[in-house]
Amino acid sequence: MLRGNHLLPITSPTLSSLKQSLFPTLTLLSSRRLSTFASLQTFIPNTHKPNSLLHLHSRSLKRVPPPMASRFPCPKASFSGGSSSEGEREILVQHLLVKEDDLKLLLELQRRISQGEDISDLAVEYSICPSKQEGGMLGWVRKGQMVPEFEEAAFGSPLNKVVRCKTKFGWHLLQVLSEREESSLQEIQPDDFHMKMQDPNFLEEAQLIDVREPEEVSQASLPGFQVFPLRQFGSWGPDITSKIDPQKDTYVMCHHGIRSLQVAKWLQTQGFRRIFNLSGGIHAYATKFQKSLFNI
Repeated sequence: MLRGNHLLPITSPTLSSLKQSLFPTLTLLSSRRLSTFASLQTFIPNTHKPNSLLHLHSRSLKRVPPPMASRFPCPKASFSGGSSSEGEREILVQHLLVKEDDLKLLLELQRRISQGEDISDLAVEYSICPSKQEGGMLGWVRKGQMVPEFEEAAFGSPLNKVVRCKTKFGWHLLQVLSEREESSLQEIQPDDFHMKMQDPNFLEEAQLIDVREPEEVSQASLPGFQVFPLRQFGSWGPDITSKIDPQKDTYVMCHHGIRSLQVAKWLQTQGFRRIFNLSGGIHAYATKFQKSLFNI
């Protein structure tokens, strides 16, 4: 189910011009990138510089897909420094794209789909979008990530129905495969986290992740944290949802809060519903509450 190969950078003007932002990557302390699975391919208006290329990382971290979506790329994880709104809908979308003057081809493909052919197979053969390499899969997207015409068609479409729409990039056939409530990612301040740690039920109701390296943990640690060293991502990343529960509140910590934020954003793409990044990391927490225990 997992794809461990590295994709080459996508340099198509069509896709690159649609990118609004880069998918977060997990960077090792040695400045090497982690091995990855794929990058987001979503129709996103470029709000920074008209018609410019916003290059994708060639090794951006892909969400580990559910069984029904073994080839899905991932969306950029959203982040809020305060309370994050919940209840917004995300949809899982696949599509194919043909040129504006290829309406005849589009209608023929739509006919073939209605007769039972798979849109993903046709995307591989006919789509001009680089997502064809993933069977036309765009991954989980939310409102505000796509050009208006595509967004209106996608969010107004019933599940599994193939619909047609036109954007400035050409004609699309798209299909919404699933939907879910949007996850939230928040920063939690050391004071607030300390208050939670005083609650005897907190360690049972939440799950705590420390992404520092073993040598760091041996020098300073907090009770209740499971250690998932970032440098060892390859050993735990692909199976993360079998190791910790995506439905439980998840708190992530590192030394200063930078590495943990990267992991927190990635966890969001894995379907974790509520994620909290400890602001300032264990350093900020120890400075306020446990100076005698830490030499950091």
